[in-house]
Amino acid sequence: QVHLVESGGGLVQPGGSLRLSCVASARIFSSYAMGWFRQAPGKEREFVATISWNSDEVKYADDVKGRFTIIRNNAENTLRLQMNRLKVEDTAVYYCVAGWDMDTITLWGQGTQVTVSS
Repeated sequence: QVHLVESGGGLVQPGGSLRLSCVASARIFSSYAMGWFRQAPGKEREFVATISWNSDEVKYADDVKGRFTIIRNNAENTLRLQMNRLKVEDTAVYYCVAGWDMDTITLWGQGTQVTVSS
């Protein structure tokens, strides 16, 4: 069974930066898209970003465009999310995911907490 493990969460001030990492315990289907979702207390889980198997297609939620960057390295089985100019509204548990597409996710990480506060 393949597991996704996130790391890099923490506390940061508004306007600051944070980099999240996700490592797969073994090779996954290279055709799978990967991405990030997040869930804040009292809110539904929401899409953050996704990247195709060959990194040719990248999509971001409107409220993170220009601030977040998703990067995939298939050789290292890693996925990263560089978050810049963080806002209080970005506070949430962030989950690394993989699947045929973001509507058919088959792998979930355990989540890593990101807190943006002054």
